Amino acid sequence: MILPTKHISTRNSLLGVGATVISYLNYPRTVTSLWSDLSKVPEVATFDRFVLVLDLLYMIGAVELEEGLLHKCNR
Repeated sequence: MILPTKHISTRNSLLGVGATVISYLNYPRTVTSLWSDLSKVPEVATFDRFVLVLDLLYMIGAVELEEGLLHKCNR
């Protein structure tokens, strides 16, 4: 589910959806505004999946939440 496998395509794995989420973070955004744009993307599909992707991105240090705004980490 996190990584693509024989049965899960890259675009449907959490890592692939994470890449989609990162592409929408060109500037700091609230979780609500990010969800309103990504809820229409078929790969994201549900709010549960969206939250799992945000958790994964936070755990690997790709995004941070400061003062209520999500932003990409530049490391």
